[in-house]
Amino acid sequence: MSMTEAASINVNSQTNKGPKRLKLFSLSLAHGLNDWYSNYMQTLLPFLVAAGFSISKSAVLISAFTISSSILQPFFAYLVDKKNKRWMVYAGTIWMGTLLSLIGLIENYALMFLTVTLAGFGTAAFHPQASAMVTAISGNKKGLYQSIFVTAGNIGLAFTPLIIVPFVKKFGLKTTPLFIIPALLVGLLLWITSPKMEVKKTPVDHSTMKSLKENWKSLAKIVITVSMRSLAFFGLISFLPLYLKGKDISITVSSHLLFIMLFSGAIGGLIGGHLSDKIGRKPVIAYSLMLATPFFCGFLLTDGILSTLFLALAGMALLASFSVTVVSAQEILTKSQAMASGLMLGFGIGIGGLGVSLIGLLAEHTGLNYAVYLLVILPFIGGSFYALKAKKDIKPAAI
Repeated sequence: MSMTEAASINVNSQTNKGPKRLKLFSLSLAHGLNDWYSNYMQTLLPFLVAAGFSISKSAVLISAFTISSSILQPFFAYLVDKKNKRWMVYAGTIWMGTLLSLIGLIENYALMFLTVTLAGFGTAAFHPQASAMVTAISGNKKGLYQSIFVTAGNIGLAFTPLIIVPFVKKFGLKTTPLFIIPALLVGLLLWITSPKMEVKKTPVDHSTMKSLKENWKSLAKIVITVSMRSLAFFGLISFLPLYLKGKDISITVSSHLLFIMLFSGAIGGLIGGHLSDKIGRKPVIAYSLMLATPFFCGFLLTDGILSTLFLALAGMALLASFSVTVVSAQEILTKSQAMASGLMLGFGIGIGGLGVSLIGLLAEHTGLNYAVYLLVILPFIGGSFYALKAKKDIKPAAI
């Protein structure tokens, strides 16, 4: 190879990196905003309880949004795999942001329930398309790129209580329509950039169903594990503020603690994604979840700085496997990347979200302490289940 040819290859490689990074940045920014809204109802829970709604009714609202935003994802994923639907990333973002921003104006419970359920359709449309786009540009760095994408979402989740709690405390629920502005701005950004984000389309009419039938046992193991992780996750971010309020900790301090847990989780997701490319998916999924439970117990049983440190480690361990489970499913359904994302980010999380309403009923009848202790045990159960059932490690795909 001549020096001229080598230089040309190097220039082309550097040129390709720029557009890829821009695409990854745009999708990750949008994911951060989408997940910021995804934590919206959980953050409003103490305010809804203060406004007169019971814990169980408020928890049902969270479940309604989580289920509609998650369980529908495989349906949208099928559309993505069958025919690229780029409009879903910007239309979904604007749809969800608009409906959720109206919650503060709604006083009727039935209308509120309908609104949050319909809002979930927006994020259900966004996630499979966006995740498939990230996979399409990731090359041999699937774990890293997906972990960056997922980390952006988790950072968005982390900032929700920091922004919502002080704003609503000062200005009241009636001012929530102002939160439509970020959705409009990011929706505009995606409308401009998403047509340039090419996704390799694959015929899936029969291959998707065939793949699902052939690999349903492997997929079921991951879905069950993700369901337990998501129930622990959504349950804790929903009920910890009320639990801490019972310990005479203000909602402002609680919002800071949730930020620490979620931001640490975002860092954990980035580390977990990188590690999974090096040591395999199974050990990251199994052992990180098993570690989360003792860290959460340390948070509940200690005070001060030590308690906060345990919470940070717990959040990091709980979410270390977030992107890894997506990549694991995509490596099983190699020809249906969006469907794999939809099952992990959608169906698995939706099943876990369904349990939040049941945890709300448990909290009402037995007390928040029992509910929270149950939630912190779930990651260990999920990690142990995956370690036992997933006997064959899923290695990073060959290049």
